Amino acid sequence: MSEDDRIKSKAARLRRIEHRLYNAPQGLRVSDLAQDCGVARRTIYRDLMALHDMGVPVWEERGRFGIDRAAYLSTVRLNLNEAIALYFAARLLAHHSDEHNPHIVSALDKLAAGLPDRTIAAQIAQVADLVRARPIRAEYVQTLETITRAWADRRLVRLRYRAPNREVTERVIAPYFVEVSRNGPGAYVIGHDTLRGAIRTFKLERVERAEALDEPYEIPAGFDPNVFLANAWGVMDEGAVVDVRLRFSTEAATRVRESRWHHSQELVERPDGGCDLAVTIGSTREVLPWVLGWGAEVEVLAPDDLRDEVAAHGRRMADLYAVGSRG
Repeated sequence: MSEDDRIKSKAARLRRIEHRLYNAPQGLRVSDLAQDCGVARRTIYRDLMALHDMGVPVWEERGRFGIDRAAYLSTVRLNLNEAIALYFAARLLAHHSDEHNPHIVSALDKLAAGLPDRTIAAQIAQVADLVRARPIRAEYVQTLETITRAWADRRLVRLRYRAPNREVTERVIAPYFVEVSRNGPGAYVIGHDTLRGAIRTFKLERVERAEALDEPYEIPAGFDPNVFLANAWGVMDEGAVVDVRLRFSTEAATRVRESRWHHSQELVERPDGGCDLAVTIGSTREVLPWVLGWGAEVEVLAPDDLRDEVAAHGRRMADLYAVGSRG
């Protein structure tokens, strides 16, 4: 069956219309849908009625049709291996997020209820209980909801943002991408910041207030989040390129070899059983805690400023744990 024949079949056409409407926040005209699907406009009107009867929250305003995203429920059918993949994702989510996000709880509850395998469903339900047990922070949930909805609808957002140095500024941003940290709890929004006139990264936990504006924006066609984050160790890329070289002891080398820590990494084996790890990243700010986590099992060979910073931490720790220093 050709692509045109598949589109003209009702089931495939309904799925296509549903997908197009969901991804058009401003709605589409019947003539647009008819041209896209290669059918008459009266067929599209019948299809829209069929979607409504199926429970899809279709709206109509001034000749345009769309889908109410807040009320929309998607249907996903999973085989066993796909369900296991989501189970892994759910476990990572529980370890990653230190916030009580009611949307995470609701999504996991629905996923557990919809899976036929009782073992997997029970484990995902337990993950939902873990997140549910955390104290809820209403302002964080409101920030997350506002930014993700603005991102989906392509609307600017006004932020009251508290930087790590405690400086508070008002920002208007165009959200390009929402990311989670790979190295610890935290969610981030990446977008164009009108105050700085450049793309910036904002941690959601530091947003004191978020307000969606009516002004629309477009994500530049050339923006690719994977390219933007290519040099980041986590989510930070400060524009520079830094070559980091680390020497791991024999005891730590086995663990280092087991994982791929960064796409740029090069691993060199040493005669003593240890190994050297080299990565090219956009900032050493995020890699510092990771390096410190290896303790005396790693030596920073380059760059010098990272080596000096780790050494300074070592001296402070030595002073902290000096014999007789405990009060």
